[in-house]
Amino acid sequence: MTDRKDELAANLAKVERRIADACAAAGRGREDVTLIVVTKTYPASDVRALSELGVRHVAENRDQDAAPKAAACADLPLTWHFVGQLQTNKVRSVAGYADFVQSVDRSKLVTALSKEAVRAGRELGCLLQVALDAGESERGERGGVAPGGIEELADLVAGAPGLRLDGLMTVAPLTGEYAGREQAAFERLMDLSTDLRRSHPAATMVSAGMSADLEQAVAAGATHVRVGSAVLGVRPRLG
Repeated sequence: MTDRKDELAANLAKVERRIADACAAAGRGREDVTLIVVTKTYPASDVRALSELGVRHVAENRDQDAAPKAAACADLPLTWHFVGQLQTNKVRSVAGYADFVQSVDRSKLVTALSKEAVRAGRELGCLLQVALDAGESERGERGGVAPGGIEELADLVAGAPGLRLDGLMTVAPLTGEYAGREQAAFERLMDLSTDLRRSHPAATMVSAGMSADLEQAVAAGATHVRVGSAVLGVRPRLG
């Protein structure tokens, strides 16, 4: 093994232990939580090493980085998640490689994703990004639909050709009533997921928690955690 692969293996083992311990504490099975490794800013060689170490889900947040990386790793048995704010002019590219778009937050984006998924002959899994720092009908600081807008947007995704409504995603908010209260934020997301599943029973995915707060997300009931720096190391500064 190379030094880098050794480093990734050690970090991955620590994260796996954290998830397993969190699952045990919450009375959940380890198989109930899927680890998504966020590989943004890191090279395709790291993605390849992670795949060799057993990682099956990776995430990116910028199409200009993700598209060439996905192409370079097209031979690997990976599921690609797009987790960043997505502009409509990037949708055609993203629809070509992403298996899931976790940041669906407005009707214009749904329309664009549907058009490009159909054009590419693919079905895209969609998670609605929920902004817990927004008012009932506003948008969050880092994107996301307010809780009051979930039902309408969910119906739009569910009825759109080429798209599949899979669940909800959130990022622990930095402002508002849930700032510094990650556990409460993730529990709120779970309540919203319960509400959503009354009308869309198959939308069972709940993506929440990152390197610093994955334990709180698992305790709340998240099905997917998105971990970057705890696996790959502190990110290099951009720009």
